[in-house]
Amino acid sequence: MDSKNITLSQSEEKIGTVQIADDVVAMIASLAATEIPGVSAMIGNITNELMSKVGMKSLTKGVKVDIIENVVTIHLAIILEYGYNIPQTCQKVQEKVKTAIENMTGLTVADVNIRIASVNMPKGQ
Repeated sequence: MDSKNITLSQSEEKIGTVQIADDVVAMIASLAATEIPGVSAMIGNITNELMSKVGMKSLTKGVKVDIIENVVTIHLAIILEYGYNIPQTCQKVQEKVKTAIENMTGLTVADVNIRIASVNMPKGQ
């Protein structure tokens, strides 16, 4: 898996550098998104699905991170629960993901784009 690192400059008195892998930003986004009521799960590509079946569960599935000059764009693919208001739920996800990434990494989040991949229907429907 090819993973990029982001190097942060903290202050003028440098003791070293801090590098944050893209996967860390993706994990923060994934965890923040799934904390919102109405979000059932993240959905990944076929590689992530196969990896999870063989025991290598990925917390970053369904998340794509683009970072250019410490500005982040997040793309999420999520599964929603039936009965929740889609625009309101997505707005809460966008706010939560943006706040979590900015607070934990110091990076600026420009966009949080969401794709609704599926809706979980209640059992017996």
